Amino acid sequence: MNRPFRLAINGYGRIGRSLLRAIHASPLGAQVEIVAINEPAALETMAYLTRYDSTHGVFPGDVAIDDDHLRVDGRPIRISHATTPEDVDWRALDLDLVVECSGRYSKRPDLERFLAAGCPRVLVSQPCANAEAIDRTIVQGLNQQTLDGSERLVSNASCTTNAVVPVLDRLHRAFGVDRAFITTLHSVMNDQPLIDGYNHPDLRRTRSAMQSIIPVSTGLAHGVERLLPELRGRVDAKAIRVPIVNVSTIDLTVTLRHDVDAAGINALMAAAAAELPDIFGYCDHPSASIDFNHDPHSAVIDASVTRCNGGRLANLLIWFDNEWAFANRLLDVATHWCAVAHTARRP
Repeated sequence: MNRPFRLAINGYGRIGRSLLRAIHASPLGAQVEIVAINEPAALETMAYLTRYDSTHGVFPGDVAIDDDHLRVDGRPIRISHATTPEDVDWRALDLDLVVECSGRYSKRPDLERFLAAGCPRVLVSQPCANAEAIDRTIVQGLNQQTLDGSERLVSNASCTTNAVVPVLDRLHRAFGVDRAFITTLHSVMNDQPLIDGYNHPDLRRTRSAMQSIIPVSTGLAHGVERLLPELRGRVDAKAIRVPIVNVSTIDLTVTLRHDVDAAGINALMAAAAAELPDIFGYCDHPSASIDFNHDPHSAVIDASVTRCNGGRLANLLIWFDNEWAFANRLLDVATHWCAVAHTARRP
């Protein structure tokens, strides 16, 4: 490869901006170049929110506006403000990949509009409506090796799926998972209001995000079963939004097919962290959620609270930065997919 892979971002919200920051911070950033961003918001606001972030701090580089471009560390990024894929001339950008971060597109006919408009490949920053909506769903550390370069539409799943699936996979291979129940305690999201308001058909999400612990619906169990089909029918999940702005945790309860104790589970997770240090983190000291802000690991096992009851009932706590870790996984998948596709094109 003689040049960096050329990427564009569609939707410059929390994940889109975190992705740009991850590219700036990661060694993988040398492999890619953000050449365009499509975002309906004003360029001045985009530049301001690139420079200043209440969760992840001041951007550690130069941010400026140059005509219709956002300039980051001297490199121009073309900005458009379209509200539909067809209104961007993606073909003229000579792209390798578009990262779809708007959250608006999860069905195949909608995603194919990007392809028809000239995007060679689309990496979606959310789970898709069903398996048929996408060519492949990838969780780094589980199945990235299945990409062969022929794919046009790939989903990066969700931040929660990226956190729990690698853990469940390790537990199942080591001890056999008979049943799993996943409770996600997730930081607030922008589909919730600061004060009670008429902003969502889910009545609980009309309530103030910062004043209550709020149960919400989740399709996590279906996402887990799609990636780990051997656990189909054995996984259930619920999600609860909690009034903090970032970092989430998963309370994972499993019944296993073989006897194990907390020390055995922690040893398994420590080995996973040694084998895949970019995916698994491991801690055994008293921690709070803020300690994992800006942590790039998909899942950090809190070994200090691993519990077993009766030999086969186990409970684990998994921390994850739902913004920063997920943005880093987007970067992992984007670079790997582009590299595989580039190799596949060689004669």
